[in-house]
Amino acid sequence: MATILSLGDVLFNDLEAPERIPFGGSQQLVVHKMVGGTRTVDAMGRDDLPLGWSGTFMGKDALSRARYLDAMRIAGQALPLAWSELLYTVVIHRFLPVFEREWIIPYSIVCEVVADHSQPQTSLSGPSINDLIGADLSTANSLTASIGNGTLTGLMGTVNTAIAGVSSLANAAQSTINGVLAPIAAVQTQVSTLIASASNTIANVSTLGGIVPNNPISVAAAKLTSQVTAYQSLPTLYNLQSVMGRMSANLGGVSGAAQQITMAGGNLMQLAANVYGDAKAWTGIAKANKITDPVVQGVQTLNVPVRPDNAGGVLSG
Repeated sequence: MATILSLGDVLFNDLEAPERIPFGGSQQLVVHKMVGGTRTVDAMGRDDLPLGWSGTFMGKDALSRARYLDAMRIAGQALPLAWSELLYTVVIHRFLPVFEREWIIPYSIVCEVVADHSQPQTSLSGPSINDLIGADLSTANSLTASIGNGTLTGLMGTVNTAIAGVSSLANAAQSTINGVLAPIAAVQTQVSTLIASASNTIANVSTLGGIVPNNPISVAAAKLTSQVTAYQSLPTLYNLQSVMGRMSANLGGVSGAAQQITMAGGNLMQLAANVYGDAKAWTGIAKANKITDPVVQGVQTLNVPVRPDNAGGVLSG
């Protein structure tokens, strides 16, 4: 155990110190079981786990150190127990030294907790935006490699370059974030195109492999191959679509501002599906751009809010 362990005025060193000390405990509960299976649970308070560990006293003072701890057990006094950032008041409940030699005395000890003086941990810091984007980027690169589409690979290369050029996404200016969001949006558009192409391939084959009378075997085989490829690629494409949408949403939340996405035709429902994973959230994009028609005419740069709309696909007001 690298940290220093102390009990009263005894410091545990080297083999005296344990490799691990379980801590924590349970909550005392009173469970009232009602007719029909309903339950009421009353929390009565914490019930801390006894703190126990083992080690070995070694050296010329091994016996005297073991006897000193045993005297502390006999006295039954409350003692401070501390390691790392944990601090307790405890009473030694059980101390069991084993005499092997005067200079080798293994022991085990159990202390009952009187009070826990450690500062409570009331919150946890989540992963940074850099960690989130880095993890998703790694996944996206792996998925892109397995898809094997040249255009998509090139677009992902642009995303990698854009992200690599930002030292800290958390502190980046909105213009810098937009410089990363744009290539991500381009990847999303290409993924949507590939999904549509794969879905069309599957839908246009009326029979397995297109095997019908008077259909040459070579043509039937080619159609069968394309159908199988389309079936295999769709799950990966949908997975990549989800990952890129999450990256876009996380980056959009860095400054709280809306991201901007340029579209050449298309519709807001598909855009909402790409960004949020929910086509019904198109209404929030429509409101942000003061438009009512979900169909995008011509080339338009749209403001896409960080958070999706929960209007359920119904545009009002």
